[in-house]
Amino acid sequence: MAKMKFRPLHDRVVVRRVDSESKTTGGIIIPDTAQEKPSKGEIVAVGSGARDESGKIVPLDVKAGDRVLFGKWSGTEVKINGEDLLIMKETDIMGVIV
Repeated sequence: MAKMKFRPLHDRVVVRRVDSESKTTGGIIIPDTAQEKPSKGEIVAVGSGARDESGKIVPLDVKAGDRVLFGKWSGTEVKINGEDLLIMKETDIMGVIV
């Protein structure tokens, strides 16, 4: 994949959704229209960080390549270089999958 030509500002991150399983454990195939969008993804790019009250930049806790969980309605859907991605604030991320 080509390097992304987009850098989020401040405490925002760009996330690529991770595809959900299209089969149940019993082997039933779920059609695309019935599948819920997953709430996990991979960080593609991160901003430089938020500023604290004194004006100092506080770096983000996540980095590109981290797999994360986020709220179902988190972020704004965008299309960058033909790819569907989400831009959200770091505070919308619930945690990093280790």
